[in-house]
Amino acid sequence: MVNYIGVADIQQLVRSIGAAAFIEQLAGEIETDYRRWAQFEKSARVASHSSVGVIELMPASDGQLYAFKYVNGHPKNTAEGLLTVTAFGVLADVATGYPLLLSELTVTTALRTAAMSALAAKWMARPDSRVMALIGNGAQSEFQALAFHRMLGIRELRLYDVDPLASAKLEQNLRSLPELAGLRLVRAANVAEAVRGADIVTTVTADKRNAVILTQDMIEPGMHLNAVGGDCPGKTELAREILLRPDARVIVEYEPQSRIEGEIQQLPADFAVTEFADVVASGQTARRSAAEVTIFDSVGFALEDFSALRFLHQLLSSGLHGTRQIDLVPRLDDPKDLFGGTLGSAAAGPARLRRVA
Repeated sequence: MVNYIGVADIQQLVRSIGAAAFIEQLAGEIETDYRRWAQFEKSARVASHSSVGVIELMPASDGQLYAFKYVNGHPKNTAEGLLTVTAFGVLADVATGYPLLLSELTVTTALRTAAMSALAAKWMARPDSRVMALIGNGAQSEFQALAFHRMLGIRELRLYDVDPLASAKLEQNLRSLPELAGLRLVRAANVAEAVRGADIVTTVTADKRNAVILTQDMIEPGMHLNAVGGDCPGKTELAREILLRPDARVIVEYEPQSRIEGEIQQLPADFAVTEFADVVASGQTARRSAAEVTIFDSVGFALEDFSALRFLHQLLSSGLHGTRQIDLVPRLDDPKDLFGGTLGSAAAGPARLRRVA
């Protein structure tokens, strides 16, 4: 029997811990895994692109556990009442190859993306950062707001989206959360107004194109840019000139993947970047001065999904939360007789789905 987490299960699990606390704990697990970067088998995700979106597989293994995520990105889905991003994943035991956990990852991906954003900012942003501009107020925006408020002490959030209804949705959702009562929300008329004077700028737009959300003239010394939305070939958010600033430093998750999908796809292959694992390993902040412009070129890497699945499995294994299990793998009296144990005359009984308290 394989542990199973569906949408209702992740809702119950996160609510029992608290969304902000869950994000912070998940960030800790991600950091732990980045500290043992050398133990991981790493590869860029396998992507199947179409004119309307992308479907990707993201594998990672530390030699003990293996994980993969299936995820799509289809920006036009919302016009049909569908989510832009959906995902599920598997955590497996390397020693046997048996799956340990099958889980939804649509909600969990949003949680881990926010966790990684805030974790990177803890290493990169100025410690006194209190004001963040949030450009793009869609499905990921609430998670980013929760993460930065909890983990970096953000006290003012500037909101902007080309769709005013998205900003209204975000503001309504954030104002409904008691833990964000001290967070000041400011609606901006445009990107430049949102960014002006901000300590941190998070861009999380959805259009699958080379967009210029931030231009060179908007960037001020000491800013930290959390560029989340550019995450596939032909999809970027920052003007090329920002990356080339002499006072800028670019941090990526996994360089071979970021060269293909990140903001740095706009630049030559020899453009210097630093991997986040090297920052963590050094034990030193990635910021070399208070005036430096730091850029987290975030595309999402499989190690973070590995961490999320490992964390979920750990929570279930602790016995603090009820689990559901599915018979994803046959249980046979004779492991050499697959036919007789499943389809033969001696086999009986319907497929099982049971809840274990």
